[in-house]
Amino acid sequence: MSRKPASQPAEKATRKPGLHPRNPHRARYDFDQLVAAEPALKSFLRPAPSGELSLDFADPAAVKTLNRALLACFYRIQFWDIPPDFLCPPIPGRADYLHYMADLLADANGGTIPQGKKVQALDIGTGANLVYPIVGSQSYGWRFVGADINPTAVATAQLIVEANAALKGLVQVRHQPLAEQIFTGMVQPGESFDFSLCNPPFHASEAEATQGSQRKVRNLATNREQRNPDSKGPRGGRRGKAPQGSAEQLNFGGQHAELWCPGGEAAFVSRMIEQSKTVADQLCWFSSLISSKRNLPVLEKALRRAGATQVEIVPMSQGQKQSRILAWSFLSQPQRQVWAKERWS
Repeated sequence: MSRKPASQPAEKATRKPGLHPRNPHRARYDFDQLVAAEPALKSFLRPAPSGELSLDFADPAAVKTLNRALLACFYRIQFWDIPPDFLCPPIPGRADYLHYMADLLADANGGTIPQGKKVQALDIGTGANLVYPIVGSQSYGWRFVGADINPTAVATAQLIVEANAALKGLVQVRHQPLAEQIFTGMVQPGESFDFSLCNPPFHASEAEATQGSQRKVRNLATNREQRNPDSKGPRGGRRGKAPQGSAEQLNFGGQHAELWCPGGEAAFVSRMIEQSKTVADQLCWFSSLISSKRNLPVLEKALRRAGATQVEIVPMSQGQKQSRILAWSFLSQPQRQVWAKERWS
């Protein structure tokens, strides 16, 4: 079943197509506002041929600083940093996922989005960046548990929580020591979550992940040269393919578990579906981001085999990028309504 947002406002030329109506990043970046929140961003801004300020999205330092500015400006985050080679996610797309999950929760709550600490979410693979818990807690007041198998990611995410008063009492970070387990050890006996979310590893191997990162960098470089033919690369040279192992090539970053696993996205989410049965009565909704539409048939088959009673496929888009949320529940609609009344009223 596919879901589309109701009563979207008319698109304006200044707005980014495809993002959720409640996404605060639908408008073009207001760089004056962002520089006020994060002054370091100013050094990365350059005039585009149109005369407007622009950012080089192939520059990893620029992207990280933009994220820091967005988190400060929109989500009350005063400190945010990630180690080298860890995933630096795009904030607008991450926010979209959470706003669509809010719509899903509203379905069992008379159309009203539940807000506040009574709602608790589990972020599977939260990474060092902790973006989903940050955006969700500051947008709706929800509580989050961020889980990850990487000790460095867990330590960095915990530092972000401790350094930001806005996250106190709303975000908890847990280390998952069992690499093959997703819910075991993270969902405690007697504990309940209103939903889980996940940005799964997309690629099936390290080589495939490297090729994907290189392709993204080449596309960014090509787009930049199309916007500004006079742009220069490092050491005054024209920008093209990033040098092997360069910082620019690592713009999108990502550790092994963030980028790839044997079998790729389909295998990881299939395992998640199978394991979700063990905590079927402790979560109202399970969900995962799905990058490739080609993976849906095998995942829908896995959901039928697991006995999911409700499946939602929520399309998302940001510019030319198309993705979707796959969400499932083992509770019937009446049971989800009882869940909502008991937990959110």
